[in-house]
Amino acid sequence: MILDSALAWLHDTAFGTFIRESTWGEPVLETIHVLTLTVFLGFVILLDLRLLDLVLRRTPVSTIFKQFNPWLFGSFGVMIVTGLSLFAGDPVLFYGTIFFKLKMIMLLAATLNVVVFNFTVGRRLTQWDALPATPRGAKVIAMISLILWISVVACGRGIAYDLPPP
Repeated sequence: MILDSALAWLHDTAFGTFIRESTWGEPVLETIHVLTLTVFLGFVILLDLRLLDLVLRRTPVSTIFKQFNPWLFGSFGVMIVTGLSLFAGDPVLFYGTIFFKLKMIMLLAATLNVVVFNFTVGRRLTQWDALPATPRGAKVIAMISLILWISVVACGRGIAYDLPPP
């Protein structure tokens, strides 16, 4: 009941109306969302493949993290802002799809996976630079990361196919 009221309120805001009724609002936001998703996912895949010892093996893991983190956090931030903005355009409709709900669950799980990494095996990141291979725990988290982020993207695409045509 509270959720329904919140979704209806968001739908009726001036911003929600602008996104829904503007000629350029939704297409511009969608384009930015997809482009930042591409940047984000590209760096996530490279990072996870490095943790799996499949690419960039000569580059220390700590160096990769230092170089990739600004891109990861920046693109993730833009992705969240544009995603929330798109959601504001028709929150009742979006929330009503199974793919939106699955995407949010996968997004939460992927974010939790990052937190687990940072509070466990990721704490010893600089120690890995001297090791011949990435620790097993990091490899497990990298595999989970790949599966979850690909699932987020797949569910996001599923939303578009689950919505009624305009």
